[in-house]
This record gives sequence, C-alpha cells and structure tokens, in this order.
Amino acid sequence: MAEVPVYVVTGFLEAGKTDFIRTTLEDPSFVNKDRILLVVCEEGIEEYDTEAFAKRGIFVETVEGLDELTEDFYKQAQSKHRPDKVIFELNGTWKMDDFMETPTPQEWVFVQFICIVNAETFSNYLTNMRSMIMEQIKYSDTVIFNRCTRQTDRVSIRRTIKPLNRKAQIIYEAKDGEELGEEEEEPLPFDISGDRIVIEDDDFGLFYLDALDNPGHYTGKVVCFKAQYYHDEKMGKGLMLPGRFAMQCCADDIGFVGFIARLPFSLKDYVATVNNRDWIYVEAEFKVEMRREYRGKGPVLYVKSLKAAERAEEEVVYFT
Repeated sequence: MAEVPVYVVTGFLEAGKTDFIRTTLEDPSFVNKDRILLVVCEEGIEEYDTEAFAKRGIFVETVEGLDELTEDFYKQAQSKHRPDKVIFELNGTWKMDDFMETPTPQEWVFVQFICIVNAETFSNYLTNMRSMIMEQIKYSDTVIFNRCTRQTDRVSIRRTIKPLNRKAQIIYEAKDGEELGEEEEEPLPFDISGDRIVIEDDDFGLFYLDALDNPGHYTGKVVCFKAQYYHDEKMGKGLMLPGRFAMQCCADDIGFVGFIARLPFSLKDYVATVNNRDWIYVEAEFKVEMRREYRGKGPVLYVKSLKAAERAEEEVVYFT
C-alpha cells in the first residue's frame, strides 16, 4: 500500500493560507502529475477555481465544521479521489488535538504542518488570542511570516516561537517584494567574550534560547547560573536537568526548560541530598553532543560545582 503524504496548512482568516496553497499547487515539482485532494475547512476571501483544478487532477472537498471530518468522510474521500497527496487548509480556530484525534485512512501519513502568519497582525493576535495562535505554532514544522517589512521585529518573533517549538523553521516573506536585509542580532545582556560566563537570574531565558540557537557562543566555556534541580529515573545515573520554569505560551502554559547535565562522581554525596525543584547554583563546562532528547545535537553541561542557592526573586522566567 503506497503512502499518501498529508500536508496541513493552518493560520487565522486572511493570514494568506489560500494564496500559499494556490502557489504551491502551481509548482510543477510539487504537483508532478499527482492526484491531489485539497480539503478546505474555512471559507476565506480568496477562492479556488475548482473546475480548473479538476482538469489538473486537483480535487477540492469543503467542510464547514470540525464535526464533518469523520472517519467515514475520510474513507469516502480516499475512495472517490484516490489521491497521491492530501492538503488540508485548516480553520485556525480549531484545536489541533481535536483535528488529529479522528482516524484517517491507513495510507495517509502526516508529513508537514505549516502555519501561515500575517506579520502585520501577529502582535494583536498575541495580545488577544495568544493561546489559540500559539497552539498552531506549537504543532508546526514551518512557520511562515508574510507581509514582513524591515521594521518587522524578527528577534521578538523568534523569542516568542522558539521556546514553544525549538524545531520550527521560521521563514520571513517580504511585503510587495521589499528586501528585508539581514536579521539584526540583539546584543545579549551578559558578556560572552571570556572563558567564564555568568548569567544573572533575570537573563536565564535569553541564555537558554541563545544556547540552543548559537551553541558556539558557549562551547568550551564555563557557564554559571542559578537553576532548579531536576532528575528523573529515566535519565539514568549521573545526569540531571538544571533549569527554570518559563512562560512559553500564556499564564496557563508554564513549563520547565533546562539543559542535560553530567555530574561528576565527586558530587554524588551532595546530589543524594537534593530534591527536585531545590534551588542550586551551577558551574559547568558547556559542550555540544548528540542526544536523543534533542533529536540531534544539543547542549550538554559537564558540572564542575554545584551548591545550594537562594530562590530567585522571580521564579518564572520569560524570553524577552
């Protein structure tokens, strides 16, 4: 049974989903004489020319509500159109978990989730519908910001998305063909020029993001920071996860973020006295290694010293 790749394009109304899909379906390398099923879950301002599509082997099914995406609907669509590829234009207000819980045909394989975002309205959505837009981003492999200008704050966008979805690729598309230029790096609030880097309590969030994005800033150096201790039996002996609780999406979405750390045998007696969520001060050499937890290479801290510390004044960190 041949696999049928499924692509999900999500985003709010007028974000540009239809235009993105139409452009994709004009790409000969994507269409490649395949039969394509397009499931449209939202009526936007832009419409598809379904008759022209059908002549090219592109078939459109329209649904108005999430309750219409049933197992029977999928079976009938598969039998009727026999697609080689499937694209969903998803309603951005639907919960992704609800969308994913209905079984699809066995041969359908979800291969990519793409979120389309209007850069001009992104800040307003963050203010008024933060949890909804961040849920879309959380599931996405690729996040495309269109209608960008040189004034678009790409640093702020990256700091909003990466804590929630580190693996997401962020693409910026210029408005009206404008040249965006290189993304400017905002200076870090701590000095990374020496062999010993001291991170203040309020800067842990920025340190965490920069260490993931630019590990070369820290490789081979000693990093010093306050954190909370965490260890899980699944991690194995000699490992811990020093980190902090951080607001990733909204007040209801606070999670623990940290780094894998190796403990020297000399600290075994001290570690035996530490409980999860105890505050500690860590001094460790920063290295980059292959780890399954990172699904590739990522930071691994080789702890040199560990001692009890006072709780941070602000227990929850932010990525700004």
